[in-house]
Amino acid sequence: MRRKQAAVLLVTALSLAMATPASASPAKPTPASCPAGVQAKCYTGQDSNGAYYAIAVPEKWNGSLVVHAHGGPDLTETSDPARSVEDLGRWAVMVREGYAWAGSSYRRGGYGTRMGAEDTENVRRLFVEAFGRPQKTFLHGQSWGGDVAAKVAEMYRGYDGMLLTNGVLAGGSRGYDYRVDLRVVYQYYCGNHPRPSEPQYPLWMGLRKDSTLTSAGLGARVQECTGIESKPGERTALQQRNLSDILAVTRLPERTLESHLRFSTFTFRDIVHKRLGGRNPFDNRTIRYTGSHDDAALNAGVQRFSADPAAVRDLSFDSDPTGATTIPTLTMHAIDDPTAFVEHESAYRASREGAGTAGKLVQTFTRESEHSGLSNSEYATAISELAKWAGTGRAPAPTAISNACKGFDATYGTGCFFDPAYKPGDYASKVYARPGGKHWPAMSATRERVLRLVPGIGIKP
Repeated sequence: MRRKQAAVLLVTALSLAMATPASASPAKPTPASCPAGVQAKCYTGQDSNGAYYAIAVPEKWNGSLVVHAHGGPDLTETSDPARSVEDLGRWAVMVREGYAWAGSSYRRGGYGTRMGAEDTENVRRLFVEAFGRPQKTFLHGQSWGGDVAAKVAEMYRGYDGMLLTNGVLAGGSRGYDYRVDLRVVYQYYCGNHPRPSEPQYPLWMGLRKDSTLTSAGLGARVQECTGIESKPGERTALQQRNLSDILAVTRLPERTLESHLRFSTFTFRDIVHKRLGGRNPFDNRTIRYTGSHDDAALNAGVQRFSADPAAVRDLSFDSDPTGATTIPTLTMHAIDDPTAFVEHESAYRASREGAGTAGKLVQTFTRESEHSGLSNSEYATAISELAKWAGTGRAPAPTAISNACKGFDATYGTGCFFDPAYKPGDYASKVYARPGGKHWPAMSATRERVLRLVPGIGIKP
């Protein structure tokens, strides 16, 4: 056991030493108006890589900093100056609790977890240059930002703890397999994405590079095939059967079916065409789909494809958590999250166990059913418990976290929904496992360290 722990610490130290250096801009943050509800001195700016950022320092600052990594990815061509300001407003609870806050909009839209990690580290360095080194610095990652924050913790020093909320923690090489399955199953039943009259392309592309299809246009096709926007009694028999089969096979909730299909259309196009040079990182050749009214016909007719190993390698290097971090890590996930399923937490625990760092991981679950935000009372509880852990070295138990929430709810009144007894199923219970897909982490710290020495690996910033 001691040898394993020593090996973990060595790999972590080497990984940190070889991490891609961030390069914060020397330009100072500029005073700006705060979003509504944020009682602080606020600042905005743009770093040397073009990433816009926002910073807030409360008047009664407790001396510690929360560095935020946002979700998405957004598909803007350049950095969105409004994104970090909007996120500051969404997580104003952190500032109200006395923490300074800093968040980057990232230098561009589109996929790039390590890019997001570098931009997140940059905003931390900008804060230190402008306001001095905080007593404690905590990472917060939401949704895909959970993956970004996990990568920050693996790549850089300077953080005392990490809070991951509703995180996409299975990584890029496995975390979107259910959307790959949706893309092919939808096309089998609907046959309108693309239509027979349109240029054909392999579905792993998500969409042709030069397609002019819009989100509204995609929504119209989904409605045409499934009647998803209509009341059940107003759907045709074929629409209802199509919808029932798609939901049963993919195990997706009806309320987010279209949003998942948008991701497997437009974000897949970004990943394949803009980030991987047209190479395919997705695979479904071994999957037997089940749950439809005729599984034999579905499996005989669904489109199949094999991944390009180099594309898988690059996507995995960019985004798969290695688990090689020893800072206190607290996660909070809605049990009925319809977007980043709660089973992502099982994948992350397995990765941390595989890396030998699960002793620094505490996972909590809430009886909530939304993805983009949880109760403010719970956020306040989580950051408080993480700060105590970082200060004392004693990890909080889920029951203690649940009990502590009652005090914060007296202030915020948004409810406490922790379920300390809940344990999610493994990732393969929700997502069809590919060959090797039950072994975690998908990218070991040792392999990542080796790949860092190879030019051209990963996704360009």
